[in-house]
Amino acid sequence: MIRQDARYQQGLELIEFLHRGHSGGERVAAVADISPNFADMTIAWATGHILTRPGLDLATRELIMVAAYAPQGFALAQLVAHAEAALRAGATRQQILETILQLTFYAGDPAVSNALVALKGVLAEPQA
Repeated sequence: MIRQDARYQQGLELIEFLHRGHSGGERVAAVADISPNFADMTIAWATGHILTRPGLDLATRELIMVAAYAPQGFALAQLVAHAEAALRAGATRQQILETILQLTFYAGDPAVSNALVALKGVLAEPQA
């Protein structure tokens, strides 16, 4: 276990900021009972180490993950979680939409269509 690691704590804080107890946080919690080590690695390494690196802002990193998950087809829950996180990190709905549309000729129409449908709730304008 790596729970005492400073990167683990940094990862926990970042997950709370980006996911506010749902989406990505739920994904980590869902596997914690099955494999606490995988949950710890996700928190410490993927979040605490990778997302906090210098060189790219957090919104850009989240948009990259949106672009990575969108064409996979089997990672729609992760796509939604990272699109929500992108918004919390400062990306706009338009930037998320353009990130997905950019994939049309590279990932194919079905992947883009499925991603857009999966993100319908995220891309909808919030009700006032």
